Amino acid sequence: MSSYRNGGLFLLLSILWGTAFMAIKAGLAYIPPVLFAGFRYDIAGVIMLGYAAYATDNWRPRSRADWATVAVGAVLIIALYNAFLFIGQQGVTSGVAAILVALNPILATGFSRLFLPEERLRSIGVVGLLLGIIGVGIVVRPNPTNLLTSDFVASGFVLLAAVCIALGSVLVQRTDSTISTEGMVAWSNALGAVILHLISAGLPSESVSSVTISIEALSAILYLAVFASAIGYFIYFDLLDRLGAIEINLVSYAAPVFAAVSGWLVLDETLDLLSIVGFFGIFGGFILLKRDAIREELSIPEWVGLEKYSER
Repeated sequence: MSSYRNGGLFLLLSILWGTAFMAIKAGLAYIPPVLFAGFRYDIAGVIMLGYAAYATDNWRPRSRADWATVAVGAVLIIALYNAFLFIGQQGVTSGVAAILVALNPILATGFSRLFLPEERLRSIGVVGLLLGIIGVGIVVRPNPTNLLTSDFVASGFVLLAAVCIALGSVLVQRTDSTISTEGMVAWSNALGAVILHLISAGLPSESVSSVTISIEALSAILYLAVFASAIGYFIYFDLLDRLGAIEINLVSYAAPVFAAVSGWLVLDETLDLLSIVGFFGIFGGFILLKRDAIREELSIPEWVGLEKYSER
């Protein structure tokens, strides 16, 4: 019964985080991008702080290390990630955005090796990184004639979003803090919302007066804040304890499916064949980079032959 429960929650989390890309795209028709992200985390921050206070005793930052962790989460994982993502999604479909963000686990591995030189990549790990980069190249398809087009620039913003969340996740792990994960995420949500509003206020293209109040806009904000953020993180925390970080990372590769399908159903978006090929390249790179951890999580015996590539 536990495996069915875990599988059901994993599927639900993939749906919530995948359809979030569609909700972002839909809401951008009514709200400026960074202000839109700020509204999302205004609500999510309040909900998550209440949840953290209920779920754990160690939910408040008490030391410099705790505040450093929260600061990294607020700036990189919430504010800059969402600012770049929401801006970028003005020019790409929900499915393409989700595929590009799926590069995050690969980038995180690269950053971890950069900050921990002793954990160097061996040849198969380098192949994994290159495969992921090739996958992104297939999705974006840069050439000298499209480098300044809106589609290419928009893809660049989404890639910057993936870089920010990957770097943030690595830096958070390197801080010697004692605050609970729930507390870190809650405070990062709340402070990230403040930073997003400050960024929005500094952009001449954004203002509250440019917001179009509609059922669609309110639905997008509430869906992202309550379902994709708050409920999504509730499920994430539960599965993190049950499945571990490696299996949870696979959500990044299930989400694009639901992003593409929901974008097609709701917004009449399409996803071309090359983007799908690029997605499998990114996923293949993740498998090569995380092969040891995946084998350990799945209890695959060493006689499958992967042990000769071990990076340990």
